[in-house]
Amino acid sequence: MQQRAKETRRAIIEGAALVFDEKGYGNASLSDITARAKVTRGALYFHFLSKEELALAVIAEQHLRVRILAEELAGAGEPALEMIIGMCRLFGRQLLDDSVVRAGIRLTFEASAFDGDVAAPYVDWITTMEALLRQAQIEGSVVADVDPAAFARFLVASFTGVQLVSNVLVSRADIMQRIDEMWAFMMKAIAPPA
Repeated sequence: MQQRAKETRRAIIEGAALVFDEKGYGNASLSDITARAKVTRGALYFHFLSKEELALAVIAEQHLRVRILAEELAGAGEPALEMIIGMCRLFGRQLLDDSVVRAGIRLTFEASAFDGDVAAPYVDWITTMEALLRQAQIEGSVVADVDPAAFARFLVASFTGVQLVSNVLVSRADIMQRIDEMWAFMMKAIAPPA
């Protein structure tokens, strides 16, 4: 794809993310998106055939951004449990700072409005957490009797709930504190006795 086309596509995704984050899928119009992205309707339709396709592209971009930061953290060589906690904190920070991440999460919750298959990011995150939990058990920072697959599912569900409730109550203003509280409870269940 030519550089100009890539920049236009990126502008559309960024503009769409702002609109989806503010209005949700159902209330977002393509006119709102083209205005926010500062592109023509023709440019939008060159890259995306429908609002649904655009929503799925925002979710894919959200997942990519979360993965990139997680991979950077994983490359730092920290112990596995510290990486898991760090990834949760990075994701929380992205929810505060990145409209594409916020929009991607909102769209995931609204996927029934556009019949989108949004399971892949969750499956990926659960798989990553399970692998890291197994490594943490080998390292001795997580007790051996914790089922990594079950705990990974619980962790992703807990994080999802924590950020959702934080969003509903205070527009995620306290999300970092809520993530730390979540981990304080979880550590009591998974950490070896002192």
